[in-house]
Amino acid sequence: MKSKRQKIIELLWKARDAGMLPAVASILLASVLGAVVGVSIIGVSGITRDVVVPELPTLRLAVQYGLGYAPLTIADELGYFERYGYQVEWTQFGSGGAIREALIAGELDAGAMGVPPFLIGWDKGAPWKIASGVCVMPLGLQTYDDGIQTLADFGEDDRIAYPSPGSIQHILLSMAAGKQLGDPTALDHLGVAMAHPDAAALLLSRGEVTAHFTSPPYLMQELSAEGVHQVVDGFDAFGGPFTFLVAVATEEFHDDNPAGYAAFTLALADAVAFINDQPEQASALLAESFELDVVTTAQYLTWPGVNYTTTLYGAMGFAPFMQEAGYIGRVPYTVSEIAWPNVVAAVGRDGSPIAEMQVRH
Repeated sequence: MKSKRQKIIELLWKARDAGMLPAVASILLASVLGAVVGVSIIGVSGITRDVVVPELPTLRLAVQYGLGYAPLTIADELGYFERYGYQVEWTQFGSGGAIREALIAGELDAGAMGVPPFLIGWDKGAPWKIASGVCVMPLGLQTYDDGIQTLADFGEDDRIAYPSPGSIQHILLSMAAGKQLGDPTALDHLGVAMAHPDAAALLLSRGEVTAHFTSPPYLMQELSAEGVHQVVDGFDAFGGPFTFLVAVATEEFHDDNPAGYAAFTLALADAVAFINDQPEQASALLAESFELDVVTTAQYLTWPGVNYTTTLYGAMGFAPFMQEAGYIGRVPYTVSEIAWPNVVAAVGRDGSPIAEMQVRH
Protein backbone atom coordinates (compact mmCIF):
# COMPACT_ATOMS: atom_id res chain seq x y z
CA MET A 1 0.00 0.00 0.00
CA LYS A 2 1.31 3.43 -0.91
CA SER A 3 1.91 5.86 1.91
CA LYS A 4 0.29 9.28 2.02
CA ARG A 5 3.62 10.87 1.25
CA GLN A 6 4.22 8.62 -1.77
CA LYS A 7 0.79 9.53 -3.14
CA ILE A 8 1.44 13.24 -2.65
CA ILE A 9 4.79 13.00 -4.38
CA GLU A 10 3.22 11.14 -7.32
CA LEU A 11 0.66 13.91 -7.66
CA LEU A 12 3.44 16.46 -7.64
CA TRP A 13 5.26 14.67 -10.44
CA LYS A 14 2.06 14.35 -12.48
CA ALA A 15 1.50 18.06 -12.06
CA ARG A 16 5.03 18.70 -13.25
CA ASP A 17 4.63 16.46 -16.28
CA ALA A 18 1.44 18.28 -17.16
CA GLY A 19 3.32 21.57 -17.07
CA MET A 20 1.54 22.72 -13.93
CA LEU A 21 4.58 22.71 -11.68
CA PRO A 22 8.25 23.44 -12.37
CA ALA A 23 10.53 20.45 -11.90
CA VAL A 24 12.65 22.14 -9.26
CA ALA A 25 9.59 23.18 -7.29
CA SER A 26 8.18 19.65 -7.35
CA ILE A 27 11.38 18.18 -6.00
CA LEU A 28 11.63 20.82 -3.29
CA LEU A 29 8.04 20.26 -2.25
CA ALA A 30 8.56 16.52 -2.18
CA SER A 31 11.60 17.08 0.01
CA VAL A 32 9.63 19.21 2.45
CA LEU A 33 6.96 16.51 2.62
CA GLY A 34 9.64 14.06 3.71
CA ALA A 35 9.58 11.24 1.19
CA VAL A 36 11.93 8.36 1.89
CA VAL A 37 15.08 7.93 -0.11
CA GLY A 38 14.59 5.93 -3.28
CA VAL A 39 10.81 6.26 -3.78
CA SER A 40 9.77 5.10 -7.26
CA ILE A 41 7.33 7.49 -8.89
CA ILE A 42 5.47 7.01 -12.15
CA GLY A 43 4.86 10.17 -14.13
CA VAL A 44 2.16 10.85 -16.70
CA SER A 45 4.54 9.68 -19.41
CA GLY A 46 4.67 6.24 -17.79
CA ILE A 47 8.38 6.48 -17.06
CA THR A 48 9.34 5.30 -13.59
CA ARG A 49 11.72 7.65 -11.76
CA ASP A 50 13.74 6.72 -8.69
CA VAL A 51 13.57 9.98 -6.79
CA VAL A 52 16.11 10.51 -4.03
CA VAL A 53 14.48 12.80 -1.49
CA PRO A 54 15.99 13.48 1.94
CA GLU A 55 14.24 12.47 5.15
CA LEU A 56 12.63 15.18 7.23
CA PRO A 57 14.88 16.61 9.94
CA THR A 58 13.96 15.41 13.41
CA LEU A 59 12.76 17.26 16.49
CA ARG A 60 13.49 15.46 19.77
CA LEU A 61 10.53 16.18 22.05
CA ALA A 62 9.41 14.93 25.46
CA VAL A 63 6.06 14.60 27.20
CA GLN A 64 4.75 13.20 30.47
CA TYR A 65 1.46 11.54 31.39
CA GLY A 66 -1.86 13.35 31.38
CA LEU A 67 -4.35 15.38 29.41
CA GLY A 68 -2.21 18.50 29.69
CA TYR A 69 -0.09 17.13 26.86
CA ALA A 70 -3.10 16.84 24.52
CA PRO A 71 -1.88 19.61 22.16
CA LEU A 72 1.32 17.70 21.47
CA THR A 73 -0.67 14.52 20.85
CA ILE A 74 -2.98 16.39 18.48
CA ALA A 75 -0.03 17.98 16.65
CA ASP A 76 1.44 14.51 16.15
CA GLU A 77 -1.85 12.89 15.09
CA LEU A 78 -2.70 15.60 12.55
CA GLY A 79 0.79 15.90 11.11
CA TYR A 80 1.32 19.50 12.17
CA PHE A 81 5.05 19.02 12.65
CA GLU A 82 5.36 17.52 9.15
CA ARG A 83 3.38 20.48 7.82
CA TYR A 84 6.30 22.67 8.88
CA GLY A 85 8.91 20.28 7.56
CA TYR A 86 9.88 18.17 10.59
CA GLN A 87 9.31 14.71 12.02
CA VAL A 88 9.35 14.02 15.75
CA GLU A 89 11.19 11.57 17.95
CA TRP A 90 9.05 11.27 21.11
CA THR A 91 10.14 10.28 24.61
CA GLN A 92 7.73 9.95 27.54
CA PHE A 93 8.92 10.59 31.10
CA GLY A 94 7.29 10.21 34.49
CA SER A 95 8.17 13.68 35.79
CA GLY A 96 9.25 17.16 34.76
CA GLY A 97 12.49 16.60 36.65
CA ALA A 98 13.37 13.72 34.34
CA ILE A 99 12.68 15.88 31.27
CA ARG A 100 14.80 18.62 32.82
CA GLU A 101 17.78 16.30 33.19
CA ALA A 102 17.40 14.97 29.64
CA LEU A 103 17.30 18.51 28.24
CA ILE A 104 20.38 19.52 30.23
CA ALA A 105 22.17 16.39 28.96
CA GLY A 106 21.46 17.43 25.37
CA GLU A 107 19.22 14.43 24.70
CA LEU A 108 16.20 16.58 23.78
CA ASP A 109 15.46 19.76 21.85
CA ALA A 110 12.32 20.70 23.75
CA GLY A 111 9.80 19.34 26.23
CA ALA A 112 6.78 20.25 28.30
CA MET A 113 6.82 20.53 32.09
CA GLY A 114 5.46 22.53 34.98
CA VAL A 115 6.93 25.94 35.79
CA PRO A 116 8.63 24.79 39.05
CA PRO A 117 10.83 22.08 37.43
CA PHE A 118 11.75 24.61 34.76
CA LEU A 119 12.70 27.18 37.42
CA ILE A 120 14.85 24.67 39.31
CA GLY A 121 16.84 24.05 36.14
CA TRP A 122 17.00 27.77 35.33
CA ASP A 123 18.27 28.46 38.86
CA LYS A 124 21.08 25.96 38.29
CA GLY A 125 22.08 27.65 35.05
CA ALA A 126 20.35 25.37 32.55
CA PRO A 127 20.58 27.03 29.10
CA TRP A 128 16.88 27.13 28.30
CA LYS A 129 13.78 29.31 28.29
CA ILE A 130 10.02 28.99 27.94
CA ALA A 131 8.93 28.69 24.30
CA SER A 132 5.17 28.69 24.88
CA GLY A 133 2.40 28.10 27.33
CA VAL A 134 0.50 24.84 26.84
CA CYS A 135 -2.48 24.84 29.19
CA VAL A 136 -4.13 26.09 32.36
CA MET A 137 -5.64 23.20 34.32
CA PRO A 138 -7.10 22.39 37.72
CA LEU A 139 -4.77 20.37 39.93
CA GLY A 140 -5.69 18.92 43.29
CA LEU A 141 -4.88 16.68 46.25
CA GLN A 142 -7.36 13.84 46.72
CA THR A 143 -7.73 11.18 49.42
CA TYR A 144 -10.06 8.32 50.28
CA ASP A 145 -9.57 8.85 54.05
CA ASP A 146 -12.63 10.55 55.58
CA GLY A 147 -10.50 11.52 58.55
CA ILE A 148 -8.40 13.82 56.39
CA GLN A 149 -10.22 17.05 55.67
CA THR A 150 -7.30 19.49 55.96
CA LEU A 151 -3.52 19.17 55.72
CA ALA A 152 -3.31 19.18 59.50
CA ASP A 153 -5.06 15.78 59.54
CA PHE A 154 -2.21 13.91 57.82
CA GLY A 155 -0.30 11.59 60.14
CA GLU A 156 3.16 10.08 60.12
CA ASP A 157 1.94 6.86 58.50
CA ASP A 158 0.26 8.63 55.58
CA ARG A 159 1.88 8.93 52.16
CA ILE A 160 1.24 11.66 49.56
CA ALA A 161 2.06 10.82 45.95
CA TYR A 162 3.20 13.33 43.32
CA PRO A 163 5.54 13.00 40.32
CA SER A 164 8.74 14.17 42.02
CA PRO A 165 10.14 16.67 44.53
CA GLY A 166 10.05 20.07 42.87
CA SER A 167 7.16 19.12 40.59
CA ILE A 168 4.35 21.63 40.25
CA GLN A 169 2.16 19.35 42.39
CA HIS A 170 4.78 19.30 45.14
CA ILE A 171 5.20 23.08 45.07
CA LEU A 172 1.42 23.65 45.19
CA LEU A 173 1.24 21.32 48.18
CA SER A 174 4.03 23.35 49.79
CA MET A 175 2.12 26.58 49.12
CA ALA A 176 -0.96 25.08 50.79
CA ALA A 177 1.14 23.82 53.71
CA GLY A 178 2.58 27.29 54.17
CA LYS A 179 -0.92 28.74 54.39
CA GLN A 180 -2.49 26.03 56.55
CA LEU A 181 0.43 24.80 58.66
CA GLY A 182 2.82 27.76 58.65
CA ASP A 183 5.63 25.66 57.18
CA PRO A 184 5.91 24.95 53.43
CA THR A 185 8.03 21.86 54.06
CA ALA A 186 5.85 20.40 56.82
CA LEU A 187 4.63 17.49 54.66
CA ASP A 188 7.73 16.91 52.55
CA HIS A 189 8.68 13.83 54.54
CA LEU A 190 5.37 12.20 53.61
CA GLY A 191 5.93 12.65 49.87
CA VAL A 192 6.35 9.70 47.51
CA ALA A 193 7.62 10.21 43.96
CA MET A 194 5.38 8.32 41.57
CA ALA A 195 4.06 8.65 38.01
CA HIS A 196 0.40 9.71 37.86
CA PRO A 197 -1.03 6.47 36.40
CA ASP A 198 0.54 4.37 39.16
CA ALA A 199 -0.41 6.78 41.94
CA ALA A 200 -4.01 7.06 40.74
CA ALA A 201 -4.33 3.27 40.58
CA LEU A 202 -3.01 2.92 44.13
CA LEU A 203 -5.28 5.65 45.47
CA LEU A 204 -8.41 4.21 43.87
CA SER A 205 -7.54 0.72 45.14
CA ARG A 206 -6.84 2.06 48.65
CA GLY A 207 -3.24 1.01 48.26
CA GLU A 208 -0.08 2.30 49.90
CA VAL A 209 -0.69 5.97 49.12
CA THR A 210 -3.14 7.93 51.25
CA ALA A 211 -3.44 10.89 48.89
CA HIS A 212 -2.45 11.91 45.39
CA PHE A 213 -1.74 15.43 44.08
CA THR A 214 -2.53 15.17 40.39
CA SER A 215 -3.81 16.67 37.15
CA PRO A 216 -6.34 15.72 34.45
CA PRO A 217 -7.48 13.12 33.57
CA TYR A 218 -6.48 11.46 36.86
CA LEU A 219 -7.97 14.34 38.84
CA MET A 220 -11.40 13.79 37.27
CA GLN A 221 -11.20 10.03 37.64
CA GLU A 222 -10.39 10.31 41.32
CA LEU A 223 -13.07 12.92 42.03
CA SER A 224 -15.62 10.72 40.24
CA ALA A 225 -14.75 7.69 42.38
CA GLU A 226 -16.92 6.81 45.35
CA GLY A 227 -15.46 7.80 48.69
CA VAL A 228 -12.75 10.10 47.30
CA HIS A 229 -12.70 13.80 48.15
CA GLN A 230 -10.40 16.75 47.55
CA VAL A 231 -8.26 18.24 50.30
CA VAL A 232 -6.41 20.96 48.35
CA ASP A 233 -7.41 22.82 45.19
CA GLY A 234 -4.39 23.97 43.19
CA PHE A 235 -5.88 27.31 42.16
CA ASP A 236 -6.67 28.07 45.82
CA ALA A 237 -3.15 27.14 46.87
CA PHE A 238 -1.61 29.40 44.23
CA GLY A 239 -4.13 32.20 44.62
CA GLY A 240 -5.54 32.18 41.09
CA PRO A 241 -5.08 30.61 37.65
CA PHE A 242 -1.63 29.55 36.53
CA THR A 243 -0.11 27.84 33.52
CA PHE A 244 0.11 24.16 34.35
CA LEU A 245 2.53 23.23 31.57
CA VAL A 246 5.03 25.26 29.59
CA ALA A 247 6.98 24.22 26.52
CA VAL A 248 10.70 24.62 27.20
CA ALA A 249 13.39 24.85 24.50
CA THR A 250 17.15 24.79 24.91
CA GLU A 251 19.32 27.71 23.87
CA GLU A 252 21.10 25.54 21.32
CA PHE A 253 17.79 24.55 19.70
CA HIS A 254 16.46 28.11 19.69
CA ASP A 255 19.65 29.76 18.41
CA ASP A 256 21.05 27.11 16.05
CA ASN A 257 17.82 25.75 14.58
CA PRO A 258 15.43 28.68 14.19
CA ALA A 259 13.37 26.81 11.60
CA GLY A 260 12.94 23.87 13.97
CA TYR A 261 12.05 26.17 16.85
CA ALA A 262 9.46 27.95 14.69
CA ALA A 263 8.02 24.61 13.55
CA PHE A 264 7.71 23.47 17.17
CA THR A 265 5.91 26.59 18.40
CA LEU A 266 3.68 26.89 15.32
CA ALA A 267 2.62 23.23 15.43
CA LEU A 268 1.83 23.60 19.13
CA ALA A 269 -0.25 26.74 18.49
CA ASP A 270 -2.12 25.02 15.65
CA ALA A 271 -2.97 22.10 17.94
CA VAL A 272 -4.18 24.38 20.75
CA ALA A 273 -6.43 26.20 18.27
CA PHE A 274 -7.78 22.87 16.98
CA ILE A 275 -8.70 21.66 20.47
CA ASN A 276 -10.52 24.89 21.28
CA ASP A 277 -12.25 25.22 17.90
CA GLN A 278 -13.16 21.56 17.40
CA PRO A 279 -13.39 19.85 20.81
CA GLU A 280 -15.53 16.98 19.50
CA GLN A 281 -13.02 16.04 16.80
CA ALA A 282 -10.16 16.53 19.25
CA SER A 283 -11.87 14.19 21.71
CA ALA A 284 -12.18 11.51 19.06
CA LEU A 285 -8.46 11.77 18.30
CA LEU A 286 -7.38 11.80 21.96
CA ALA A 287 -9.67 9.15 23.47
CA GLU A 288 -7.60 6.12 22.51
CA SER A 289 -4.31 7.70 23.57
CA PHE A 290 -5.66 8.35 27.07
CA GLU A 291 -7.65 5.09 27.28
CA LEU A 292 -10.96 6.96 27.58
CA ASP A 293 -14.18 6.93 25.63
CA VAL A 294 -14.94 9.89 23.38
CA VAL A 295 -17.76 11.27 25.55
CA THR A 296 -15.63 11.24 28.70
CA THR A 297 -12.71 12.81 26.87
CA ALA A 298 -14.96 15.64 25.66
CA GLN A 299 -16.17 16.21 29.23
CA TYR A 300 -12.59 16.42 30.49
CA LEU A 301 -11.49 18.81 27.72
CA THR A 302 -14.27 21.23 28.70
CA TRP A 303 -14.06 20.66 32.48
CA PRO A 304 -14.25 23.87 34.55
CA GLY A 305 -10.79 25.40 34.79
CA VAL A 306 -9.37 23.60 31.75
CA ASN A 307 -8.00 26.06 29.19
CA TYR A 308 -5.62 25.13 26.42
CA THR A 309 -3.72 28.33 25.67
CA THR A 310 -0.24 29.38 24.62
CA THR A 311 -0.57 32.51 26.79
CA LEU A 312 1.33 32.40 30.08
CA TYR A 313 -0.48 32.75 33.41
CA GLY A 314 1.33 33.11 36.72
CA ALA A 315 4.77 32.44 35.24
CA MET A 316 6.45 34.83 37.69
CA GLY A 317 4.37 33.73 40.66
CA PHE A 318 6.14 30.52 41.60
CA ALA A 319 9.71 31.83 41.90
CA PRO A 320 9.38 34.13 44.96
CA PHE A 321 7.70 31.39 46.97
CA MET A 322 10.21 28.76 45.85
CA GLN A 323 13.12 31.01 46.83
CA GLU A 324 11.62 31.77 50.24
CA ALA A 325 10.95 28.08 50.87
CA GLY A 326 14.49 27.15 49.83
CA TYR A 327 13.73 25.29 46.59
CA ILE A 328 15.68 27.77 44.41
CA GLY A 329 18.33 30.39 45.17
CA ARG A 330 17.39 33.21 42.78
CA VAL A 331 14.33 34.64 41.07
CA PRO A 332 13.75 36.20 37.65
CA TYR A 333 12.68 39.85 37.67
CA THR A 334 11.44 40.05 34.08
CA VAL A 335 9.70 37.57 31.80
CA SER A 336 12.54 37.96 29.29
CA GLU A 337 14.89 36.25 31.76
CA ILE A 338 12.93 33.02 31.52
CA ALA A 339 11.12 33.16 28.15
CA TRP A 340 12.11 33.41 24.49
CA PRO A 341 11.20 36.57 22.53
CA ASN A 342 8.00 35.16 20.99
CA VAL A 343 6.62 34.66 24.52
CA VAL A 344 7.85 38.03 25.76
CA ALA A 345 6.18 39.70 22.77
CA ALA A 346 2.85 38.07 23.64
CA VAL A 347 3.08 39.15 27.30
CA GLY A 348 3.83 42.78 26.46
CA ARG A 349 5.40 45.48 28.58
CA ASP A 350 5.33 45.68 32.37
CA GLY A 351 1.97 46.82 33.67
CA SER A 352 -0.01 45.39 30.78
CA PRO A 353 -2.97 43.13 31.65
CA ILE A 354 -1.15 39.99 30.51
CA ALA A 355 2.03 41.02 32.35
CA GLU A 356 -0.03 41.47 35.53
CA MET A 357 -1.35 37.90 35.13
CA GLN A 358 2.18 36.57 35.60
CA VAL A 359 2.31 37.59 39.27
CA ARG A 360 0.90 35.59 42.17
CA HIS A 361 -1.74 37.55 44.09
